[in-house]
Amino acid sequence: MGDQIQFIVEKLNQEPFRKNYNLISFDSLESLQLLQLLSDVLGEIDPKHAVDIREELPEQTAKRMLNLLGILKYKPPGTVSDLSAFRQGLVTGSKAVIHPVLHWLLQRTNELRTRAYLARFLVKLEVPAEFLQDDTVADFNKQYEELIETFKNLHKEHEQLKISGLSTAEIRRDISAMEEEKDQLAKRVERLKKRVETVQNHQRMLEIARQLRSEKEREESLAQQKQEQKSQLFHAEQRLQRAQIQLKEMQQVVADSKPESLMKKLEEEINFNSYLVTEKIPSEIESKKTSVYYLEKVVAEPAMTQADLTALERELEEVNAEINQLIEKRMITHEPTDSKFSMYRQQASIISRKKEAKAEELQAAKEEMSSLERQMEQKSSQAHKLEGSEVLTEDEFKQYVSKLRSKNTFYKKKRQEIAEITAECGILQRTEELLRQRHEAIQQQLQAVEEKKGISGYSYTQEELERVSAVKSEMDEVKGQTLDNMSEMVKKLNAMVTEKKASLAPVIKELRQLRQNCQELTQERDEKKIQYDSCVAGLETNRSALEQEVKGLLEECAQDESNYRYINCMKRILEIQLQRAKEEMKAYVSPDPQERRKAVREQYTRIILEQENLGKKLREKQKVVRESHASNMKQMKMWQDFEQLMECKRDCFLKQQNQAAIGQIIQEGGKDRLVL
Repeated sequence: MGDQIQFIVEKLNQEPFRKNYNLISFDSLESLQLLQLLSDVLGEIDPKHAVDIREELPEQTAKRMLNLLGILKYKPPGTVSDLSAFRQGLVTGSKAVIHPVLHWLLQRTNELRTRAYLARFLVKLEVPAEFLQDDTVADFNKQYEELIETFKNLHKEHEQLKISGLSTAEIRRDISAMEEEKDQLAKRVERLKKRVETVQNHQRMLEIARQLRSEKEREESLAQQKQEQKSQLFHAEQRLQRAQIQLKEMQQVVADSKPESLMKKLEEEINFNSYLVTEKIPSEIESKKTSVYYLEKVVAEPAMTQADLTALERELEEVNAEINQLIEKRMITHEPTDSKFSMYRQQASIISRKKEAKAEELQAAKEEMSSLERQMEQKSSQAHKLEGSEVLTEDEFKQYVSKLRSKNTFYKKKRQEIAEITAECGILQRTEELLRQRHEAIQQQLQAVEEKKGISGYSYTQEELERVSAVKSEMDEVKGQTLDNMSEMVKKLNAMVTEKKASLAPVIKELRQLRQNCQELTQERDEKKIQYDSCVAGLETNRSALEQEVKGLLEECAQDESNYRYINCMKRILEIQLQRAKEEMKAYVSPDPQERRKAVREQYTRIILEQENLGKKLREKQKVVRESHASNMKQMKMWQDFEQLMECKRDCFLKQQNQAAIGQIIQEGGKDRLVL
């Protein structure tokens, strides 16, 4: 609770509240101030709630706050009775109600602000059914719902754009880069077109190349479809294998199990359920009824005073004394047959307690098993949604790991080859650079020699002619090879298409049959799933009702236990006080003076007498001081005057000595002058 209040104070002292609270000032706030503070926090989340609560009725304030808390999905702790107490505490401004609400709101302010903003547009207006019979109203309501859906989609897109983190500057930069790439590609296409226009039958070649590209794309799509169908077939075969394994296991269980064993299991279940129905649950219900009866009786009675508590304690002591007397009488008149019966009774009670404990453990184990099965189904469904396929089995996972390892080794090998090629490429680049430098040096020497001989430019012209002739011969060869390659490629493609069609025909037939089987199995599975869901829904409703009932009973038991402990503590305190009072009376009445001195009354009486004697002495001393005050003050004044007189005499004496010394010095000086 202290951490909660400290967190609230820290948040309220920050922006945008700036309340400047400390723990003491916040804890000393009155109910009206707490309600105003809660209204301010709600107003920060939703500006419509930034109002002064003094200008509205308490019921309106509570209704407004409850509506907003309901929209924000705040769940007050406890049951229905606690909810009524929560509403009452919100009206009265109770700290126990408002502090948790403030802590919950200040923990998630930004999230709640977004939720309140969305609630303004997404909380639907409740239109009565009789008004919806009108066509105009129905059309408007339909348009209203469509606008709500549009707002949802736009808000999702807005949030996704926020999360993506793309700024306008980055988008503009990407657009400019893409435009530059587009211009470069357009220029490149123009150059290629000009280069191709010089070739004969270039239109036909382009058409053949286009057909080749479309056939390649079609081949890739067919290969992808084939891969998808293979994966679907593989998963269908796996599901079929699992179903067959389950069927075999069930058949083995049925074949191995005999009617006697099945009957034995059924009898055990029937005995357990009958024990729960006939013994355990009725006894628990009866105990709960008795506890409820006593609690209602306690609630119906008026508030007890201290006198009532003492009377009840007296009655309790009398009843305990009677019980002890009866036990003593029974022990005196104890017979051997009774001892045997008591031993049997003890054994029976021990066995019954063990039986109840084991039944509770069995029931808890069954509930845990059912919860684990539900969790397993949820996890499998989540995995199916995420992956789009069934969860891998152990063997499938091992195969996947082995494939992954082989791919990893292949990747490392290729990576090593790339590193070697990169190193070799660096060496070749360095060699090329050195050769280029040597070539440039030789070219410079050749140009110098040509200038000396008067034939500058001869070597360059010769190189150009050789290069042009080599390029022309290469182009002619490329033209011929291109036409031959294209014709051969078209033939190969046609042959490959026919082969693929012939090889895929039986696979397609098998796939059709498998699809039909898959549809039948899916339909059967959907029917079973509907039956299972209906059964689960019924069981869930029963379970939730039982859980609510058990929760209420546990809370009542905890409350009763706390009341019992409180009453025991009060009883213990009263017993201690009573024991002290008895000891005091015993010591006070005792004829022994030593015992009397130990009594608290005697001790306090002795202390009081000592204090009275001390006060008497102090009063006498005060009287003496008052009587001698005037004479003492007069004597003190005389001593002060005497001290001043002596001080004056001392000053006069010192002054006289100084003057005599100065006169003597003057006389000695005069004598010295006369001598000179």
